[in-house]
Amino acid sequence: MPAFSRFTPLISALPATVPFVGPEAIERNRGLIVKARIGANENGFGPAPSAIEAMCAAAGETWKYADPENFDLKQALAAHLGCKAENIAVGEGIDSLLGLIVRLVIDPGLPVVTSFGAYPTFNFHVAGHGGRLVTVPYVDDRENLDGLLEAVRRENAPLIYFANPDNPMGSWWDADSIVAFAEALPETCLMILDEAYCETGPADAMPAISALIGRPNVIRTRTFSKAYGMAGSRVGYAITTPGTAQAFDKIRNHFGMNRIGVAAALAALKDQAYLSDVIGRIKASRDRIAGIAAANGLKPLPSATNFVAIDCGRDGAYARSIVDGLMEHGVFIRMPGVAPLNRCIRVSVGPESDMALLEEALPKVLKGF
Repeated sequence: MPAFSRFTPLISALPATVPFVGPEAIERNRGLIVKARIGANENGFGPAPSAIEAMCAAAGETWKYADPENFDLKQALAAHLGCKAENIAVGEGIDSLLGLIVRLVIDPGLPVVTSFGAYPTFNFHVAGHGGRLVTVPYVDDRENLDGLLEAVRRENAPLIYFANPDNPMGSWWDADSIVAFAEALPETCLMILDEAYCETGPADAMPAISALIGRPNVIRTRTFSKAYGMAGSRVGYAITTPGTAQAFDKIRNHFGMNRIGVAAALAALKDQAYLSDVIGRIKASRDRIAGIAAANGLKPLPSATNFVAIDCGRDGAYARSIVDGLMEHGVFIRMPGVAPLNRCIRVSVGPESDMALLEEALPKVLKGF
């Protein structure tokens, strides 16, 4: 008699997995202590003091649910972006929004186009809803726009995921190329333009809000996790047409946002002076990481994000040994998951104390090979 399963056939067939192994799990499993947390694409410089103050002030009201309509945050975002509040959907970070988008569009078996080696959490959502991933390799460490467009047309895909600037390589395309790509897509294909790193990239990489706001088949996703330094608060948002934005209301968790995180986001939006300052520190830290890599005979890749991908010059096994070796010194970093991207390691920005630990540990690790 076959074993009983209370889960659907789809869920029963999926592996039990977490897309990323967190530093906390590494500490538990390996008995090590993370001294420099520079691997999870977090902003080690943290949020604005004004945002922290807002969180403290809101803590006493955490017994209340957050506004299920997210009215104040939508209004503030619209004013900041130069669009209307009805163009905004709010969610618990981009990861949550990605899951909702896949749920809105994908039935089991439908093709979904993405780059081979791009953000694993998106793939996780596609698998969870039974979608069929169609992947396109990177070219010169950038996502291949022509290849992605060809795959959409060939597969008649209803959904494509594209990040600019890119995770995990840190590369980017200019705004004109992004707009041309969006305009070339069939109107039956919904494009997720993941702009998690939009604040840390060059200005000419970001299409104006007005350039895409009228296209119902484009959803731009952004977050307070990166430049704003609030990854733990889980505040993300999508920018699209009113009709597409309203579709989220059919399936989202209406009480999913937390009051403390929302209060911090509102304060952070008002404190653009701090954002400008921290973006400068992120750029300086990228230069610092690149200098450490070059001093050790490794090749840092150009980056428009809050991390630097570093070409180690060999294969994934070698890069993995560097990742593991650095962790033995308390330095937590990560690496891309598939070849040929996995010849690289990836180091997130952080304060000078973290950079000093990396600078000290890296030559020791490399000397052991």
